[in-house]
Amino acid sequence: MTTVLDRILEFLTTIGLEVRREPIEGATVLPGITVDHGALVVDEARLAHVGDLLHEAGHLAVVPAVDRRRLTVDVGADGGNEMAALAWSYAAARHLDLAPEVVFHEDGYRGGAGALIENFEAGRYVGVPILVWRELTTTDAYPSMGCWLAS
Repeated sequence: MTTVLDRILEFLTTIGLEVRREPIEGATVLPGITVDHGALVVDEARLAHVGDLLHEAGHLAVVPAVDRRRLTVDVGADGGNEMAALAWSYAAARHLDLAPEVVFHEDGYRGGAGALIENFEAGRYVGVPILVWRELTTTDAYPSMGCWLAS
């Protein structure tokens, strides 16, 4: 039986992101997830929310390939990248036929998960202009993506 975690990890590797399943020592920004030189590292025993993988993957996906390998640990410091990761993770959830609550869960987003869901479901998309700029989608096509990784 394929779990949601397995589906997400298969999707991420299929689109070309490096994903490693291994124990993570020390503190992480999100439980059970870290980034190591552009690779998404998942500690399944410590993972709190599978949807967080899509969000962190979104941070990696929207960065040009030449810069992706430089990303380590905290990849959410840039506000524009954060908005793009929100839009990317919503599109990925839709692509995988997952409820938006999988990504925008109550334990994250500083209490704003419900507002994010409401906005995305109503077609008020934050972060999409960055996805368009990175040539991942078009305004008219979103949440469908033409490609998943910035080149």
